[in-house]
Amino acid sequence: MTRPAPAPTVEGRLRPEFVEWMQGLPEGWVTHAPGLGRPASLTLLGNGVVPQQAQEALRLLVPEFACAHGEHAVR
Repeated sequence: MTRPAPAPTVEGRLRPEFVEWMQGLPEGWVTHAPGLGRPASLTLLGNGVVPQQAQEALRLLVPEFACAHGEHAVR
């Protein structure tokens, strides 16, 4: 992580800024979107894909898919 973690909770409630940080997203990627409140931000973050996981999945699966279809994988 390139920035300090924000406080995880406020008044015992999960902060979207903390979830955004945990997922490795840029600061404000979801939480600074105009008109989005806490519940909507948490829903979006909960339904999102963590970029690092997506990158690893593609790294592992693309070569397998390409080989299965007789193509050479690009690395």
